[in-house]
Amino acid sequence: MALARNRRRERGVDYWPGFVDALSTLLLAIMFLLTVFVLAQFILSREISGKDEVLNRLNSQIAELTELLALEKSGKQDLEDTLATLQSSLATSESERSRLQQLLASGAGSAEAANSRIGTLNQQLDQEKEVSARALSQVELLNQQIAALRAQIAAVEQALQASEAKDQTSQAKIADLGRRLNVALAQRVQELNRYRSDFFGRLREILSDRENIRIVGDRFVFQSEVLFPSGSSNLNPEGEVEMAKLAAALIDLAKEIPAEINWVLRVDGHTDNVPLLGTGRYADNWELSSARAIAVVKFLISRGVPANRLVAAGFGEFQPIAEGDSPDARSQNRRIELKLTER
Repeated sequence: MALARNRRRERGVDYWPGFVDALSTLLLAIMFLLTVFVLAQFILSREISGKDEVLNRLNSQIAELTELLALEKSGKQDLEDTLATLQSSLATSESERSRLQQLLASGAGSAEAANSRIGTLNQQLDQEKEVSARALSQVELLNQQIAALRAQIAAVEQALQASEAKDQTSQAKIADLGRRLNVALAQRVQELNRYRSDFFGRLREILSDRENIRIVGDRFVFQSEVLFPSGSSNLNPEGEVEMAKLAAALIDLAKEIPAEINWVLRVDGHTDNVPLLGTGRYADNWELSSARAIAVVKFLISRGVPANRLVAAGFGEFQPIAEGDSPDARSQNRRIELKLTER
C-alpha cells in the first residue's frame, strides 16, 4: 500500500512550473512587441526630425523673403514719394508756363525773355517727365517683384501644409502597423500554444504507462537510466524504442503546424553533481550532458524528423530539479528534457 501511495504521489501533476513558463512566454512576447514599437518610434523620430529640419529651413526662407518684401515695399514707398514730388513740381511748372504764356499774350514783358523762359521751362518739364517715367517703370518693376515674392511665399506655405499632412499620414500608418503587429503576435502565440498542447497530449497518450517519464511544466522529462547506460551517451534499446515513439509523434505534428510558425523541439541534457574522474571518454559533466542531448537529436533525425526543427543543449549539473546529494535527488537530476518552443 505504501508503494502504491508513493507511485500516485510521483505521478501527480505539478501545474505551477507550467504556469510560470506560460507567464515567461507571455513576457517574452510583450518584450518583443515593445522592442518593435521602440524601433518604429525611433524610425518615426528620425523621419520627424528630418522633416523638422526641412520646416526650419523653409521658415528661415520665409523670414528672409519677408524681410526682402519689407525692403521692397520701403523702396516702393520712397519711389512713390519721389513720384509725388515730381508730379507736384510738374504741376507747378505747368502753372508757371501757363502764366508766362498769358503774360506773353498780353504783351507784358519782353518777348525774347519770355520765349527764353518758356524754352527753359519746357526743358525742365521734359526732364521731369523723363524722371517721372523712370520712376513709374521702377514702380512697375517693384510691383512685379512683390508679386513674385508673394507667389514664392504661397508655394512655401503649400509645401508646409503638404509636409504636415504627410506627417499625420505617417503617424496613422505607424499606429495601424502597431495594431496589426499586436494581432499577429497574439495569433502566433495562440497557434504555437495550441500545437504544443496537441503535442503534449499525444506524447502523454504514448508514454502514459511509463513511471520514469514525467511531465514538469511544459517539458517531458526522461530519466537518463531509461535512455542511456551509466556514464555513456549511446542510446540503449529501451531508449531507442521511446525515442522512436517520440519521432513518430513529431513527424505527424510537423505535417499539421503551418510553415510560417518557426517551431523547434529543444533537447536538454542534464547530469547529477557527481564529478567525472576525467579518465573516461568525457572529461566532465558538460561534455556528457551535451553528448547525450546530441545523441537524442541524431536518433530523431535518423527517424525522419527534420534537422532544422531540433536543438541540442547540455547543462551539466548546473540546472537541478531536486536539491541535495541524496541518491533520489541525484537520480532525478540525471535526465533528458524535451520542450516544444519557438525558434
